[in-house]
Amino acid sequence: MTVRHTRRAFLSAATMMAAALAATACGSPQDTASGGGDSAAPVKVGLVYSQSGALASYGKQYIEGFKAGLDYATKGTGKVGDRKIELTEVDDAGDPAKAVSAAKDLIGKGTKIIAGSTASGVALQVAPIAAQNKVLFISGPAATDALTGANKYTFRSGRQSYQDVVTAKSFIGDPAGKKVVVFAQDGAFGDANEAAVKAVIGGAGASVSSVRAPASATEFTPFASQIKAAKPDLLFVAWAGTTAPAMWQTLDQQGVLSSTTVVTGLDIRASWPTFGAAGSKISFLSHYFDGASDTEASKAAKAKIPGGTIDLFHPDGFAAAQMVVRAAQEGGDDVEKMVKALEGWTFDGVKGSMTIRAGDHALLQPMYQAKLSGSGTAFTAAAQKSLTGDETAPPVTQMKG
Repeated sequence: MTVRHTRRAFLSAATMMAAALAATACGSPQDTASGGGDSAAPVKVGLVYSQSGALASYGKQYIEGFKAGLDYATKGTGKVGDRKIELTEVDDAGDPAKAVSAAKDLIGKGTKIIAGSTASGVALQVAPIAAQNKVLFISGPAATDALTGANKYTFRSGRQSYQDVVTAKSFIGDPAGKKVVVFAQDGAFGDANEAAVKAVIGGAGASVSSVRAPASATEFTPFASQIKAAKPDLLFVAWAGTTAPAMWQTLDQQGVLSSTTVVTGLDIRASWPTFGAAGSKISFLSHYFDGASDTEASKAAKAKIPGGTIDLFHPDGFAAAQMVVRAAQEGGDDVEKMVKALEGWTFDGVKGSMTIRAGDHALLQPMYQAKLSGSGTAFTAAAQKSLTGDETAPPVTQMKG
């Protein structure tokens, strides 16, 4: 994919364990507080995320979404009962060491709720700290599947990589007997994407092969020829970096985009011009884009987010705030009660109905098939199909701690 969020490590087939979905419970993020705690003391929440570094644009959307979600979940008061929710924001710059240091510092100051983690590598380092110190950790845009089931204190407010790949699979219906080609760069990034497609789509009956290009490649005609010769039913493109415009232009010029279904991930709006004239010919799997849903939460988010346009990671921040409020309402200062309050909880987020699966804390949520129309900076996105949380649910993972 051309998007940075596809760098997250995908769940390997060996760790995909089938099990029944845990029972879910319904509730509203705006219910009356019932968790107890010191009524005069603020609810301390530490937000450790990327304010700078490679994922700063993702972090900006996360915090904007969080603040909009907090306003929504507390009905504009910023409080749970009579207790003010006190936010402390720390920049981890995408560095796991900085995030761990920040989390430990916040915990030492009495913070019992940590949220954020724009990057997967950061989330995987903060999760054990939460378990060791028995504090609540709600990861954000970090998409690594390894976070699901990491430990009882770790949750997520965004989607995970498995949900991306299942959404890609939906473009070809029943994969049995279909031919799928993964076009990716050499290296760990390409390896992870190829492994994921083989596990998820290949595991459903498709024949999966790959065409790999050196990360330094600037001439893509030979690779386009290989792809056309393979005659796939689905081409899954996993791409990142500054060569993306040239790569897409070549696939378009060589007729690849008109000869098969080409799927990749839809990143933040600022990246859309990267697709050039090819943009309207690509099928996109999408976590979210403005207009993908028409929920009360999405309307509230649009009213509060600067610019009035919801982008890819705004829903992650919004949902995190809803989860924080739920935990504080039901758990007070008792982290064990916070965990129980979130497990199995179903709530209405920006995307629609969201369920925190009790058994492993996967966040079941809608995903989208999308198309772009227009061109360049004038691209607009429209949903071709919405997939439910059940349709994109990852296999249940055994809780590790």
